[in-house]
Amino acid sequence: MNQTEYEQLERAIGKLTEMASGQGLDFFPMRYEVCPAEVLYSIGAYGMPTRFSHWSFGKAYQRMKAEYDFGLSRIYELVINSDPCFAFLLDRNTLLQNKLIVAHVLGHSDFFKNNAMFAATDRGMVERMAVFAGRMREFEQEFGMDEVERTLDAALAIQEHIDPQQARFRRGGGYRESEGGDKDVMGFIAAASRSLQDWQREVVYSLREEMLYFWPQMETKILNEGWATYWHLRLVRQLDLDDAEIVEFAKMNAGVVQPGRGSLNPYYLGYKMLQYLERTEGLEALFEIRELESDVSFLRNYLNKDLVEEMDLFLFKREQDVYRVTDKEVSAVRDTLIRQRANGGFPYLTAMDGDYGGRGELLLLHRYEGLELDRRYVERTLPLVHRLWGRPVHLHTRTRDEGEVKYCYDGSELKAG
Repeated sequence: MNQTEYEQLERAIGKLTEMASGQGLDFFPMRYEVCPAEVLYSIGAYGMPTRFSHWSFGKAYQRMKAEYDFGLSRIYELVINSDPCFAFLLDRNTLLQNKLIVAHVLGHSDFFKNNAMFAATDRGMVERMAVFAGRMREFEQEFGMDEVERTLDAALAIQEHIDPQQARFRRGGGYRESEGGDKDVMGFIAAASRSLQDWQREVVYSLREEMLYFWPQMETKILNEGWATYWHLRLVRQLDLDDAEIVEFAKMNAGVVQPGRGSLNPYYLGYKMLQYLERTEGLEALFEIRELESDVSFLRNYLNKDLVEEMDLFLFKREQDVYRVTDKEVSAVRDTLIRQRANGGFPYLTAMDGDYGGRGELLLLHRYEGLELDRRYVERTLPLVHRLWGRPVHLHTRTRDEGEVKYCYDGSELKAG
């Protein structure tokens, strides 16, 4: 973009912001920054502009940047759930692309501010992550980079196993399951492990706080992206575009909302559902859905027969190198999508006992609901949990064919029975 286009973009931002506010969107104060691909993909790999260093982020950056360099994929923008809300735009975007992106991130910012899943998130997490990154550098100086990396490897392996309800409803001690387990596995280990040093405990707790911040985005991916897509279409269509811009906009939007190949595009699914609900229930109903629903409740309450048929959704499986449709019933499609989105798409584990067998060992329970654990991940993850716990770690789960399966890692080998 040249200087003239920057000035045009600034005017477009003002106009789009005024239009969005006039049509009911209520977003945080916005801060926009146009940056080169190296900066944008670094933020994308780390998840935030200010975060600690870890090899996994570098690996993600190399993969994402290589895909961009070879024209396989492209990140047009990144938006941060904060107050004020920061939006980063790629400097190689055209003026029209950036207009669409501004409309899109206004939808995201409205969603961050008003959706119930985000109500308890820390809007100052950018600054908190910068403080944690500084603490990590201090730990590396004092205890060595290798030791800090070992602790991070172990804690990152279980970072998804937290209890978002604890922060959302401000309950202490985590959510207690009917079997007596604790869904906040990270918090349980950080509090009860006898082998963690104080600095390691701080690392686990800090990563837990970061994941509590990221969690609402995991459980609202379909609705959040659908809402932002709905609004970029609504707002950009109201701009005075010339013929070339209309064609460019149509091509870019088609790339955003096209059905996925072999997997479901969350932008497509969320937008199509909201578009249908606007036709049948009106715009006011969309604002209520935006305020109250997560992906699971959105799918459960609103994915009906008409939508399944309109989007031609079906279940399939591969049989002898041939993909076959196995079910097109709305209940089967809806239930499968809900299972995939439940718990953010991650296995549901609970910490059952920190003194299993009276030997100070850790017992974890996988709540099997039709989706089995991948044994390869079990083999890689339990040794890392053992690194945090310091004593044997047990994991009980179920499989469709074998029934109950009990894993145990004692520090030297994994046993299954």
